[in-house]
Amino acid sequence: MSRPLVGIIGNAYFINDDYPVQATGIHNIEAVSQVADATALIVPALPDANEIDHLVEALDGFVFTGARPNVHPEEYGEVATEAHGMFDRDRDRTTLPLIRACVERGVPVLGICRGFQEFNVAFGGTLHPEIRDLPGRDNHRMPPEGTIEEKFALRHEIHLTAGGLFEQVFGAQTVMTNSLHGQGICVAGPRVVVEGCAPDGTPEAIHIKDAKNFAMAVQWHPEWNAAKDRVSRPLFAAFGAALRR
Repeated sequence: MSRPLVGIIGNAYFINDDYPVQATGIHNIEAVSQVADATALIVPALPDANEIDHLVEALDGFVFTGARPNVHPEEYGEVATEAHGMFDRDRDRTTLPLIRACVERGVPVLGICRGFQEFNVAFGGTLHPEIRDLPGRDNHRMPPEGTIEEKFALRHEIHLTAGGLFEQVFGAQTVMTNSLHGQGICVAGPRVVVEGCAPDGTPEAIHIKDAKNFAMAVQWHPEWNAAKDRVSRPLFAAFGAALRR
């Protein structure tokens, strides 16, 4: 039996500060290959390079990865400010319609960090520009110091809805995760179901209501240590199972 083909959304980078490329992290590829047991392909986040319909027909599923640029606030009806950070409009114009098309046609999709935020915006939700500036909220950003292992270390619990999809995947109502994000959900879209929150109330796990197949997203980074982490592994395994249904 051939392995499913999974498109991992690429991000814009520059080699030597002047040569543009589309790339993704090795950990994303390894998580898809080793845990979801699928063949990983990088999909460039360039709207002029791909047609959404062709992508949906050609691939068995998609992973919408994290990225430094944020979703442009115009995509959810707000004006950009300095607090919103940097943007990648090509990625916005690729991922938002692609997520909606996949959910409509029953193609499995997994959102990670920025991908989590894209799920919300794609279905009519809005975002806070900076979680740590909200009263009573913690700083969810990557620690500025330390090794890469320390930056991706488990930092806080996620409390999950009893009987929800995520509890079924993890077999628990509380899990420990890393935390490396600045923005977060402000208002959840009409079809966005929040099933998990950090102790400060920040939404961290969502699914799309009435999706025909796997349509789940998390605000943390499960691709890190995915083969060994007891939260990451079942999430990618569940995604892999959905690819084969």
